[in-house]
Amino acid sequence: MAASESSQPTLGIIARIPLQPGKRAEAIEGLQAMLANVQTEQGTITYILHEDVGNDDTLWMYELYTDQAAIDLHSSSDAMKVLGKTLAGLLAGRPELTILRPIGGKGL
Repeated sequence: MAASESSQPTLGIIARIPLQPGKRAEAIEGLQAMLANVQTEQGTITYILHEDVGNDDTLWMYELYTDQAAIDLHSSSDAMKVLGKTLAGLLAGRPELTILRPIGGKGL
């Protein structure tokens, strides 16, 4: 059965978040409101913030969504607008997004 025909997520995102040197703790603190917001966000299945073990100036976000409409809802949310302002002085560039389509594995 294809992912779109089941309860499995149909789209994923890996986001690389480049930070200015020494801004990791502030960025993690700034992301806490979004981590709380997605708990009730319709269509957001997984939203996990990761520290890069080998690079103090990079964070990673792993996300799974039910469909493109859920990504659109998340991306245009008021919480995302606030997050953009919160992180504006902490980023070393735009987050790099890789869009994925899950196939299978543990956790799906």
